[in-house]
Amino acid sequence: MWNYHNPVAIQAGSGSLAQVPALLNGRRALLITFPEAAALGLEARIAQLLGPQLAGIENAVQPNPDVSWLAAMYERVWREHADVDCIVAFGGGSVIDCAKAMLTRTPSGRFDELLAHLQGLNDGSPLSGDGAKTLIAIPTTAGTGSEVTPWATIWDADAGSKYSLHQTWTWPTAAIIDPQLMLSLPQGITLASGLDALSHALESIWNVNRNPVSSSLAAAAARNIVATLPDLMAHPRELALRERMATAALQAGLAFSNTKTALAHSLSYDITLHHGVAHGIACSFSLPHVMALAFGNDDAVDALLLDIFGAADAQQAVATLSAFLEHLGVSTDPAHYGVAEAWDALVQRALQGPRGRNFIAAIHS
Repeated sequence: MWNYHNPVAIQAGSGSLAQVPALLNGRRALLITFPEAAALGLEARIAQLLGPQLAGIENAVQPNPDVSWLAAMYERVWREHADVDCIVAFGGGSVIDCAKAMLTRTPSGRFDELLAHLQGLNDGSPLSGDGAKTLIAIPTTAGTGSEVTPWATIWDADAGSKYSLHQTWTWPTAAIIDPQLMLSLPQGITLASGLDALSHALESIWNVNRNPVSSSLAAAAARNIVATLPDLMAHPRELALRERMATAALQAGLAFSNTKTALAHSLSYDITLHHGVAHGIACSFSLPHVMALAFGNDDAVDALLLDIFGAADAQQAVATLSAFLEHLGVSTDPAHYGVAEAWDALVQRALQGPRGRNFIAAIHS
């Protein structure tokens, strides 16, 4: 038996940003976005679309939402905009994850209560969804998947920790996928977000939670990313390529919304936290290593991976994926990221984590 579930209403295609007012349907909304959106003219564009429905703007989101600055934003949002029931998140994965952290109101309106829940220090008492805000997610990158999943990653760099927020009400109610918003993306972000999407796709395939729908979406996403990302890096202003990548990233998000991620993501968190490697690179450079471990555990998974990479055997598939990454300038050598000597230990520790246990080879490790 299996099931597939995703409650997010999706509006996609060039120009779909114009659907925001209709999705709000008269409600007032708080806009959460990234600092550069103003200089790019994107903040003014969406503010004009929202018009009198715009209740305020929070535009100081930094990469990898950290408790050091989330607390002040959270308490300001609930102090100044408690009566606003919708948040519009406009940006990459960090913006959307940050917005998800704003959805839940703690009894005191203080962030430390939410943090205690994330840390497991609240005696197991569940959070309440009473008064929770709703979320419309508008990604400006092709890769996050956060626009169609309920999870948010919250970081605590000072403590060397990361937490995963997941509640029934942290699913976005709607997502808008407009490739026009991605035309101005810098090369580095285009690459990192695209490889994050590839990781989502492949990790949905070699996953104990996979189902026929998630596997179909993931395979389509992986094929399209492998076929499109090199051309997009060479022609970043070509709208048709941006649209293909946006669709592939959405397919990958819809796939892992049901499976969660697996070993490569579990490995990535320490590498991002302790070595400062961008998330999309940290979770993708290890994909050939992880795929080598995935082969031989399930015939259907093996066949799907061989088909995606047009390979006759596992060794050729791993070599093709490695060459793909190296061609994009991404080293697949752990030593490049400062973890060579500790690599085997890092893999074993990652296999024991909640994401690592989703990997099909974890039960045999």
